[in-house]
Amino acid sequence: MKTLNFGVCLILVGLLTITVEAAAAESNYGEALDKTFMFLEAQRSGKLPSDRRVKWRGDSGLKDGSLQNVELVGGYYDAGDHVKFGLPMAFSVTMLAWGTVEYRKEITNLNQMGHALWAIRWGTDYFIKAHTQPNVLWGQVGDGNSDHYCWERAEDMTTPRTAFKLDQDHPGSDLAGETAAALAASSMAFKPYNSSYSDLLLIHAKQLFSFADRFRGLYDDSIPSAKQFYKSSGYSDELLWGAAWLFRATGEEQYLKYVVDNGAYMGGTGLAVKEFSWDNKYAGVQILLSKVLMEKKGGGHTWTLKQYEAKADYFACACLQKNDGYNVQLTPGGLMYVHDWNNMQYASAASFLLAVYSDYLSAANAKLTCPGGQVQPHEILDFVKSQADYILGKNPKSMSYMVGYGPKYPTQVHHRGASIASISVLPSPVSCIQGFDAWYCRREADPNVIHGALVGGPDRNDNFNDERSNYEQTEPTISASAPLVGLFSKLESLYGNTRPNHKGSTTNNHPTLTYQHLQTPVPSSTPSGEQIKFVHSITSKWNVGKTTYYRHKMTMKNTSQKPITDVKLMVEELTGPIWGLSPTTVKNTYELPQWLRVLKPGMDCSFVYVQGGPQAKVSVLSYQYR
Repeated sequence: MKTLNFGVCLILVGLLTITVEAAAAESNYGEALDKTFMFLEAQRSGKLPSDRRVKWRGDSGLKDGSLQNVELVGGYYDAGDHVKFGLPMAFSVTMLAWGTVEYRKEITNLNQMGHALWAIRWGTDYFIKAHTQPNVLWGQVGDGNSDHYCWERAEDMTTPRTAFKLDQDHPGSDLAGETAAALAASSMAFKPYNSSYSDLLLIHAKQLFSFADRFRGLYDDSIPSAKQFYKSSGYSDELLWGAAWLFRATGEEQYLKYVVDNGAYMGGTGLAVKEFSWDNKYAGVQILLSKVLMEKKGGGHTWTLKQYEAKADYFACACLQKNDGYNVQLTPGGLMYVHDWNNMQYASAASFLLAVYSDYLSAANAKLTCPGGQVQPHEILDFVKSQADYILGKNPKSMSYMVGYGPKYPTQVHHRGASIASISVLPSPVSCIQGFDAWYCRREADPNVIHGALVGGPDRNDNFNDERSNYEQTEPTISASAPLVGLFSKLESLYGNTRPNHKGSTTNNHPTLTYQHLQTPVPSSTPSGEQIKFVHSITSKWNVGKTTYYRHKMTMKNTSQKPITDVKLMVEELTGPIWGLSPTTVKNTYELPQWLRVLKPGMDCSFVYVQGGPQAKVSVLSYQYR
């Protein structure tokens, strides 16, 4: 049975049309999205929540920063090791926030906004701790060399947890600028849900940008231990990047003037690139500023913004193979190929960026003009879809490069925690060398499936060697996975199993079934009237043996003029898993998730469950006006 990943709220109401679609041949972007969040949860450092979904992980790094008398617990491990590298972590949070801002509606409709915001906040809370003074940023915890000499679980770490900082005498404009961008973008992601936290993020973002701009230098000159692992090629792109995000988050003219005045000097209007990554932000800056131009918000800066847009077009045309020979290389199977080491992170980031640019062009009723001809926005999305489908298994190896997705995926991932038995199974510590001898060199599959991990992927000829020692191809990174949140959300909204634009019709030979539902009466102890409306649908079905399983989705909307809270639902005759509701201590009784306790007027939420046979019976027990 397919694993389910997004959530839905179910109540029987009204006369509804249910479209049942068989999507076995298509990629399940919703499932891939949920697994992406699970990988990010597997990469968490610090004190983990008791209701965590990745059960084989435990608390780790609980004394991070203590050697320097600063509290640096939390944040993310970057890849298959246990160093908290600041630059890729900050880039990953920027990508998570950008995807959440750009595709808020899509993520909300998939009932994944809670996971999205928690993924962002796990990073931003850490950045706030690390920004101890206006001109001080702790940029790394742990040492890559000593860490790589050991193969041990995060919960067993014996390697030094030295923390490294940037300050006025040890600058790092690239890392501080990227962290400013992450916090500015995150402030936009949180603004509709937690305005005070959003304001706090923006304060830190402005201070960090000022620090990055006033005290210039490469972060890996100030933190030399990072140079071997995440060497920076320069900081000008991060300064433009931070300013561009601060302009979008605040609308303050000073930040737009910064990218205009410094566009030529810092390369924003002059450099044409074919890469977007944790190290190179130029294409992201150019596409962000193209949006300003398309929305006619550039004022008297149109001429300079058009130069940014020309370079954005160059990047998109190069990816689409329409740049007069100066194109991004494709493998024979069609995957963008940028670097030999962990190429998937470049393919995922570029794909997300192209999806965003397609939306900007579409909103402006514009086309992409390339040396090889004009390209419609939907054609860009077709290419983006081909990249996502390659990742998920439509490739010459018929292998999903996302762990845990599909019938065939990497099983010897270069990841310490995945490759060693969980502390819940093997409580005794696994020492540094013991980990290599007993676990790293094993030929068997990982004992823990690290769901959602996007590994480095195949070589330029689509070849892939699934071995733990093959770190260039089998190691996952958070910087590869973070762009997938926006990418999969967008694609699921377009090509997913639920197609609202096809309601009541037969499409692609999928049968349309119509059911009649009786409205469930609300108990008299709750507010009267039909203030909560529900729309139910079956979004997918599949067979396992002789049993047919259905995925049920319900969207619940507050149609009243008042906020509604304390919603309690009774779910009876449920035989399968359910997502998007929190169980209470009372049998068969559920409530809305913690992050969504209040349904404001006009607001909706969704949950999902899977089971064979008849649908579950759901009724409203109670709710209150706030």
